[in-house]
Amino acid sequence: MNRNYLALVLCLVLVVGGGWLIGATNLPGSWYAALAKPSFNPPNWLFPPVWTVLYILIAVAGWRTYEARPRSAAMALWVAQLALNLAWSPVMFTMHAVGPALAVIGFLLLAILGFIARQWRHDRLAAWLFVPYAAWVAYAALLNYSLYLLNGAYPA
Repeated sequence: MNRNYLALVLCLVLVVGGGWLIGATNLPGSWYAALAKPSFNPPNWLFPPVWTVLYILIAVAGWRTYEARPRSAAMALWVAQLALNLAWSPVMFTMHAVGPALAVIGFLLLAILGFIARQWRHDRLAAWLFVPYAAWVAYAALLNYSLYLLNGAYPA
């Protein structure tokens, strides 16, 4: 397969840069700091390096998928997961909507798992690149759900 490395660089810039931009413009702030947190809530400093690595993996998987099968179901799932990923922070941190953010992250996890399943036969490396992402988003979904429960959003 002939790879277009300029497309890889563009994909890295768009995905990593887009992730950083969304993160920088939708900060958790004092609202999030005041929420009751579960015991497994990670320290705030952990999020930027983890997401940077994950965005690199997402970009490489997307580039590989686009280069091989640009009009595939896997590519559609890749685009869907990226849109959901970029939507979560504004919903959670700007709108302060813990319940809707939980729905977004649930659909995000489904799109990630769907991508892995679709790519497993066609590009095992692209599928594997999404495994750490799936694990982190599953953890983040559990954290989101815990925040939902701990902060009175769930009726008693």
